[in-house]
Amino acid sequence: CKTSERKSRGGKAETWSRGAAKEKTLECGQIVWGLAFSAWPAAEDGDSDPACAVGLPCLVLATGLNDGQIKVWEVQTGHLLFSLLGHQDVVRDLSFAPNGSPILVSASRDKTLRVWDLSRDVLFPSGDTFLLSPGRQVQVLSGHVQWVYCCSISPDCSMLCSAAGEKSALLWSMRSYTLIRRLEGHQSSVVSCDFSPDSALLVTASYDACVIMWDPYTGEQLRTLRHVPLHSALDSSSEIHTSSLRSVCFSPEGLYLATVADDRLLRIWALEFRSPVAFAPMTNGLCCMYFPHGGFIATGTRDGHVQFWTAPRVLSSLKHLCRKALRTFLTTYQVLALPIPRKLKEFLTYRTF
Repeated sequence: CKTSERKSRGGKAETWSRGAAKEKTLECGQIVWGLAFSAWPAAEDGDSDPACAVGLPCLVLATGLNDGQIKVWEVQTGHLLFSLLGHQDVVRDLSFAPNGSPILVSASRDKTLRVWDLSRDVLFPSGDTFLLSPGRQVQVLSGHVQWVYCCSISPDCSMLCSAAGEKSALLWSMRSYTLIRRLEGHQSSVVSCDFSPDSALLVTASYDACVIMWDPYTGEQLRTLRHVPLHSALDSSSEIHTSSLRSVCFSPEGLYLATVADDRLLRIWALEFRSPVAFAPMTNGLCCMYFPHGGFIATGTRDGHVQFWTAPRVLSSLKHLCRKALRTFLTTYQVLALPIPRKLKEFLTYRTF
């Protein structure tokens, strides 16, 4: 693998960048199926092989490849930090731990998820002793019978959800790396999942044209959002399977969802409603992601484009901000045990909005 650079030349690119910007290509040598960014801890004095400048954090990018490899790069320099080997088929999705720790989870067509610790020295058991390994695989999660398409780590880093084209999604503990429960309720393949910013909610999207909102702590289904065809937005002469829902994601403040389906629509949902509050026509949509600070949504398409959309902005109510702050460190069971009125418990556990 190599990194190639070239300066922007001519026209708008040069005007915008003042001639200083560069295009950078990370040559992975394989089809790239999955990507994940993460901040990397700053190097310390005396580090013999620092990934970043001493005292300064940097940005790393993990790439999941067609041959089962994962390559982790330092973005600014294009330096290859790790080549992670273990998967036997395409690495379809990647997810870094949101708390900044060097934990990476990968999902593969070999029907497994693998947990990697990218810190330099990792202790792992070997018989009656412990051995040191320089940032390698620490766990293999098996339980799916189909290709694993999607994985998502909860913001509090306590749970992992995975979807594998089966009618159920799997919820795992990130502390013990064991299966917590199967989330059963969809009538067709589950293809996408995402946690709310406070970890109190989990959403799954399926080919059955439904998004189910779950309480991940209890496994309870809280709400189902059904994708009803909007015929006026479709070309009646084409054969579009509206049941093929592709992607779902939470907004940064946790009050909205975005979904992409094969009915040529990007939909925006507010949590308190069961119908979209906004939609936009798009074709060949495969995935969607909110900008981390809100206000924009990026969508990826089959024809090789990334499109950007303005999204509804909202000023969170004080009630929601308090709920979000509490649910960041309180589980559903802990909330239910509080000596507070029932209606307040229902609000804090998203039974009412």
